[in-house]
Amino acid sequence: MPPISPHLLELFDAAGAPRGLLLSPELWAKVRDDVLPRLTKALYVLDPACRPEPEERPEPMAEWETLLQYWDFTYPPAYDVSCAHCGASTPDWRADEPRKFRLRNANLGGLVTFQCQTCKSLVLKKHFKKHLTVECLPYVERC
Repeated sequence: MPPISPHLLELFDAAGAPRGLLLSPELWAKVRDDVLPRLTKALYVLDPACRPEPEERPEPMAEWETLLQYWDFTYPPAYDVSCAHCGASTPDWRADEPRKFRLRNANLGGLVTFQCQTCKSLVLKKHFKKHLTVECLPYVERC
């Protein structure tokens, strides 16, 4: 640490444990652009709750409609979705308002994914020619 300066002050509690740092407005103006991105990144690691929610993309309904248009499986499409992690379920995900499950992806290969709006788990519906399998993957925070 540099010698005592009016621009930089370390703060300690009564037991001598570090509690913070106080920067003068002049010093902050000089280091802000270099320091703030690193502080923000470290803050999100220490306190993930303060991270802003990512902007929600619209559901890919066109992809879902394309899958239905070319549906050639031996069984009818199923609209029910259930989360094995939190127990949320719906008989028809399209009819829920607000949505209990949001469509994340649908492709012609038969893979349809949903995100549970309660616990953020990912529900994968894998459509095969003669059967359907369902998997539920827990939500994993990306750093």
